[in-house]
Amino acid sequence: MISIPVLTLKRLPQYLELLYGFEHEGQDTISATRLAELTGVHMTQVRKDIALTGVVGIPKVGHKVRDLIESIESCLNWKDHSSAFLVGVGRLGSSLLGYSEFKRKGLNIVAGFDTDPSVAGSLVDGVIVHPMDKFANLCRRMKVHIGILTVPADQAQATAELMVESGILAIWNFTPTLLQLDEGIIVEDVDMSASLAVLSRRLSEKYEQDSQQDNKSKNKKNTIDQEKQ
Repeated sequence: MISIPVLTLKRLPQYLELLYGFEHEGQDTISATRLAELTGVHMTQVRKDIALTGVVGIPKVGHKVRDLIESIESCLNWKDHSSAFLVGVGRLGSSLLGYSEFKRKGLNIVAGFDTDPSVAGSLVDGVIVHPMDKFANLCRRMKVHIGILTVPADQAQATAELMVESGILAIWNFTPTLLQLDEGIIVEDVDMSASLAVLSRRLSEKYEQDSQQDNKSKNKKNTIDQEKQ
């Protein structure tokens, strides 16, 4: 299995969502040029990304949509369902338990865990929530290697360490905490604060640009009015 750049892995799902739509519409083939137009990714990069999945296109035609879907799904390991445990069944954790798209993309959250006695023993969208003292035993018995972390920030490091001690090899971290774990543990951080910072800054810049443009337009209009007088 070849190593695929992280940025390519983040772009492949974008292509895949478009391909699902094309297939639904009955389209048989698609070109890298068209994918580039729709995603805003340079055509050369789209070709490189697709080549890493191992699919072979048809000269001057492009790729068969079904072949490309299967190749990307296989590359992302979405054909093989991986079991995961989620720890922290608050509002965010509960929402993730009920997110049906995960199963379509190869992730099956088989159980939730929480320290709150009032939550443990409940069902959330068909997923049972266990008390934390059952985590280690169930993790080893069920051979689960993916952990989803949605606990409060001050509990994140200790919970992640428990996950690793119990056999978890990859953690999807939805907390703002930068986990300090062995290098062999895969950690994917979902930094909503960083994403919000980008959104807020770009919006502020847009307001500033629009304001400057409005001022230029007003100044130009005033100049024209003065010349007319």
